[in-house]
Amino acid sequence: MGKSLLVVDEVLGLVSGKVLRFDDVRGYGFIAPDDGGEDVFMHANDLRDEKFLFTPGTTVEFDVVEGDRGLKATGVRVLERGPTRSAGPAGGADDEVMCDVLSPRELMQELTEALLEAAPTLTAAQIVQVRQRIAKLAHAHGWLES
Repeated sequence: MGKSLLVVDEVLGLVSGKVLRFDDVRGYGFIAPDDGGEDVFMHANDLRDEKFLFTPGTTVEFDVVEGDRGLKATGVRVLERGPTRSAGPAGGADDEVMCDVLSPRELMQELTEALLEAAPTLTAAQIVQVRQRIAKLAHAHGWLES
């Protein structure tokens, strides 16, 4: 009779950091530890607070485990809420909004994936046209890394 092998993640300790991004639809995101090092993966199943609280810039505390796919956060809890977007143009110039800044290549990858999910019947030529127009718009507004 064969033996089963149980793989247990190694707990590395309690850490604090800031949420870089969290996709509450897909249920995962990444945290930048305060002490530096590589970003830590977080999954919705490991959150102690409601998913909507995990916005970019939110300070969190979590245990880090070394798994077979890299560092993973467990028992993630909010310490301090991150900045929130203002409801409209009434927001002042002092409102700091944290967001991902993508490279042009990352934008094209994200955009292609979103277009294929939203409208799978688009042709390759249509996707290229939309991507080119959005890239011009993003460059004009400084939404991309240089």
